[in-house]
Amino acid sequence: MNQVSKVDSIAGIRKSWGAEIGADGVRFRIWAPRQKEMRLRCPGKDRSMNRSDGGWFELTVAEARGGDAYAFVLSDGKAVPDPASRAQAGDVHGPSLIVDPSYRWMNTGWKGRPWEEAVISEIHIGTFTREGTFKAAAEKLGHLAGMGFTVIEVMPVAQFSGKRGWGYDGVLHYATHSAYGTPADFKAFIDAAHGHGLVVLLDVVYNHFGPDGNYLHGYAPEFFHAGRNTPWGAAIDFGQEPVRRYFIENALYWIGEFQLDGLRLDAVEQIYDTSKRHILAQLSTEVRDAFVDREVHLVVEDQRNLVSLLERDDGGRVKTFTAEWNDDFHHVAHIIATGETAGHYKPFASDLWEKTKLSMQHGFVYPDRGDPPELPKDERVYLPPVAFINFLQNHDQVGNRAFGERLISLAHPGMTEMLTAVLFLSPQIPFLFMGEDYGETQPFHFFCDYTGELGEIVRRGRMAEAEGFGGLKEGKTAGDLPDPNAISTFEHSKLRWERSDSDEGRRRKAYVRELIGLRHKYVVPLLKRPGRITSAALESVDGVLAVNWTFGGSKLELRANLSDRRLPVPPFEGAVIFDLLPRSEPGDGKLAAHSVVVALDPKLAK
Repeated sequence: MNQVSKVDSIAGIRKSWGAEIGADGVRFRIWAPRQKEMRLRCPGKDRSMNRSDGGWFELTVAEARGGDAYAFVLSDGKAVPDPASRAQAGDVHGPSLIVDPSYRWMNTGWKGRPWEEAVISEIHIGTFTREGTFKAAAEKLGHLAGMGFTVIEVMPVAQFSGKRGWGYDGVLHYATHSAYGTPADFKAFIDAAHGHGLVVLLDVVYNHFGPDGNYLHGYAPEFFHAGRNTPWGAAIDFGQEPVRRYFIENALYWIGEFQLDGLRLDAVEQIYDTSKRHILAQLSTEVRDAFVDREVHLVVEDQRNLVSLLERDDGGRVKTFTAEWNDDFHHVAHIIATGETAGHYKPFASDLWEKTKLSMQHGFVYPDRGDPPELPKDERVYLPPVAFINFLQNHDQVGNRAFGERLISLAHPGMTEMLTAVLFLSPQIPFLFMGEDYGETQPFHFFCDYTGELGEIVRRGRMAEAEGFGGLKEGKTAGDLPDPNAISTFEHSKLRWERSDSDEGRRRKAYVRELIGLRHKYVVPLLKRPGRITSAALESVDGVLAVNWTFGGSKLELRANLSDRRLPVPPFEGAVIFDLLPRSEPGDGKLAAHSVVVALDPKLAK
């Protein structure tokens, strides 16, 4: 049984879109409700396709083979790529390729890892290595595993316009971006990751199509909402069944055929659906039903902080989504580290320490967020700590700054070390941006590969984006911003792995490795215990974090003085499992400036 038929039998469906190799040849299928006729060009010959009710066109070609180029020809003679292309012969405007899905998996026994074990590293394939390919990235997997990471989150790899970009403007959601390698190369990367014990999540963008290379408007305008837009383009009409199948089957395709361990859905607040059953609920159900024998994790980014997306059932099991990127934690931590309070940080600047405690206790500072936001009510729906992915930076928070500075370049090194300890030794899921584990100082910019008017629109938009993330440095103007379309901006965003082997790089790696090791030894076993985790923020002065988490009869206690002066802290009862303290610390109920202590029930800390 080949890989495609295996996935189909699991999912209980045959794929609705695209080119699929079968026993009788290759079946091609596309939804084009505005076309009365459609032809298939493959291989080098035009054939009329069969139209069925609902606007579907289909044709099976016996002589077609893997590697053949093909395109769909509209009634006006224009040839367009397959919107469900698995690979392209060239760029997004050219013909698609038939892809043989067969791949010889080496780690066939891999079933994934429990979410409680997650320690995440986010990577961008194009800048993770000098070569910027799946093959080169695979060679660095041993480093991540050796550091103690258990999860890699890969920024989008769906084919987008040009050779370089973040990937969030993909237009061919089933195709791997050709600059990174072939579909087989991506499978080999995932296979190698599993060999190192690493879970692989993929970023997918189901809220819009990129501005260049999307031809759906010409033959299937019903794919989009008339008059409704996202910040990045036309809103998608999920009320159309073919549209729903396009995205649900895309999720099944990546997790099934590529053996991915899950997905991170980008900006789901821009997924508008008034159907009786929301597309997000249907997608999560179909994914979980299709892969019941594997640990599959679905993560979301949601600016609304909707609690309902993360709720658990009475047995503590995930109902819809496993976890969410927690911008609220990032924002309070960023203000503490840098003092920046403009843009996205403004709602968190007042009552900073109270909001920080709320984030440490409950995850969200502003659950079910309104506009303007208000401090939350005392009554909250319970969500476990593992429903929140906490970070000090990610691609957005770095790359959308005017000059792409990482936190290490903005804050005192002592502050970043304290916050890193808080990040890893709290029960929420910790997340680092690529290079953060060895103290990378190289900027990460916003970059793309657009020309003409579109390129100019992107350039003009950079200043507005940067205003939300710290604005301009003193003495700088908009004219100083890096050109997102310049190849130098892309090249300047690549990791400099030589820093990893510098004295400072080795010191930073040792520190991060120690923290991850402590998390695996002490925190993860607590998270795997059944039952509800309770939290309490103890009364303390500004500058001090004092939070307890109780796991049945055991308690994890965090005490941190993030100020520059000695301050009183509430006492703790457990045995110390980590401390970041001056060599001499008198026992007077106070904690030295820039100090962190984490304690645990004595019998667990032995």
